[in-house]
Amino acid sequence: MLFVDHSSAFNTIIPDILITKLLKLQIPLPTCNWIKNFLTSRPQSVRLGLHHSSTITLSTGSPQGCVLSPLLYALYTYDCSSTHPTNRIIKYADDTTVVGLIRGEDETAYRAEVEELSRWCSANNLTLNIQKTKELIMDFRKIRQDHTPLLINGEQVETVTTFRFLDIHISAAHSWTDNIRAIVKKAQQRLHFLRVLRKNHLDTKLLLAFYHSSVESVLTYCLGVWYAGSTVKDRKAVQRVINTAQKIIGCPLPTLENIATSCCLRRTKAITEDPLHLAHPLFDLLPSGRRYTCRLTNSFFPWAIRTANTHGCTHSLRNNLP
Repeated sequence: MLFVDHSSAFNTIIPDILITKLLKLQIPLPTCNWIKNFLTSRPQSVRLGLHHSSTITLSTGSPQGCVLSPLLYALYTYDCSSTHPTNRIIKYADDTTVVGLIRGEDETAYRAEVEELSRWCSANNLTLNIQKTKELIMDFRKIRQDHTPLLINGEQVETVTTFRFLDIHISAAHSWTDNIRAIVKKAQQRLHFLRVLRKNHLDTKLLLAFYHSSVESVLTYCLGVWYAGSTVKDRKAVQRVINTAQKIIGCPLPTLENIATSCCLRRTKAITEDPLHLAHPLFDLLPSGRRYTCRLTNSFFPWAIRTANTHGCTHSLRNNLP
């Protein structure tokens, strides 16, 4: 997995290149002209107290903090896609990740993908920050070997054992312990504010509202991703935070297992109802037509199938299958 960092991504958008791409996407010409007018000849100055800098005019990039900037950047990079079937390029705003599946130690397709990405960036005025670009290797072999360092524009990319991607800590050791430790630490810090609110005799309903929005939301972020692969020890660490919050508020709270089960069933139902979902083919009905099986192990999918089978939800899910 190559986590790519662009230097000042939003600030390097070239309006003319963007408009050309928008026209290819069949965006109406008046809309394109409006966007170009919005991005060009923008006056900018800096104010610090009573002091003002001189004003300069910018015709490159999209304004920072503007609600349109992420959308315009997504449209600007829509044609940045993988060229090899064993690779995928995942984009979220200005975060870009190259995921390559390597079999038989043949890294040709993966390295060619990275070179193509570098060429695409150069052609679109985007600069790769090699110092902040990191590579993480998920090696599933029993006997692991050293990998040849990855070079981009002659610079070596650092290989890391963990990386924080969209606030999820991904580990090369196939463990979610680092991620759960970060979750627990962040949630424990927010319990302080829950205690302060309790000391000020806030109503229980308001305490529950604060807990669900500020504490539980942290504990359950991407729960469907990490819960199935977490250890019993890690789950107990999260449950202890819930137990502490329960004592502070003074009323029972849903356990981590119950929250995870509800999340799993909702997600499973959404996948089985959507034949266009990438994971839809992974759910197979057994010959009896009453239970599901899955071709994957140690991931969300077998956990989802076990949960659905245990809670007798396969009948309602089966009726929604095409």
